[in-house]
Amino acid sequence: MSTDQSLEGRHIFIAGATSGMGRATAFAAAEKGASLILLGRDAARLEEVSTKARDFGAAKVCTVQADASNNDALLTALVDQQAALSKVDTLVNTVGVNLVQRAFVDLTPKSWAGMIDTNLNAAFNLSKLIVPVFRNRGGGLLINVSSTAARKPDPSGAAYQATKAGVMAMTHAIQEEEWQNGIRATAILPGMTDTPLLEKRPTPPTDEMRAKALQPEDVAEACLFVMQLPERAHVSELMLQPAQR
Repeated sequence: MSTDQSLEGRHIFIAGATSGMGRATAFAAAEKGASLILLGRDAARLEEVSTKARDFGAAKVCTVQADASNNDALLTALVDQQAALSKVDTLVNTVGVNLVQRAFVDLTPKSWAGMIDTNLNAAFNLSKLIVPVFRNRGGGLLINVSSTAARKPDPSGAAYQATKAGVMAMTHAIQEEEWQNGIRATAILPGMTDTPLLEKRPTPPTDEMRAKALQPEDVAEACLFVMQLPERAHVSELMLQPAQR
């Protein structure tokens, strides 16, 4: 199979589309001719990404400004997009944050709950939204971007690791429950990637560390690989790590 395969006729919903992996995935899918629904919290950045996606060749672009961790706000923002939503065959969720004060001893009930809201509840809300759509369509592909931190201990912090492990586990559970409905669910687990999330590290990475990191475009290519597989094939989990550490 070639990754040069077109995505014309595909309808892809990308959450977290205004930066990092989501932005890169939006541009990569646009270049393949897909129609896009782009979800983000920042209106100005959302408009910028949507304009560039059209320039890159997207067949159609709809934007939704909402915080995916707030289910009521998410559903309200999508009221006017029901026609576009009903056509979605792929959801890519890249929503995720981390804390500077990430050590377990520094976590508070508030900071812990905030991480659960953004990293885990957003993934739940988006998955809960799209599974009925896929059932009605007779199938679909759900991609949740988790992290290698879900599989192995690292310095990313207890809250980050716990929430990303939750995203991974939920994705596998959806696959187990929904495969008979034609739904495929994939967890993508990137290692260190040069995104704005790196600025949340207690000690910002050096230029040398950034040079060795994955780029958002690498994760976008992983998403496209999964998207372009025939429907008979399923990638349950894909771990992507920097070649140099």
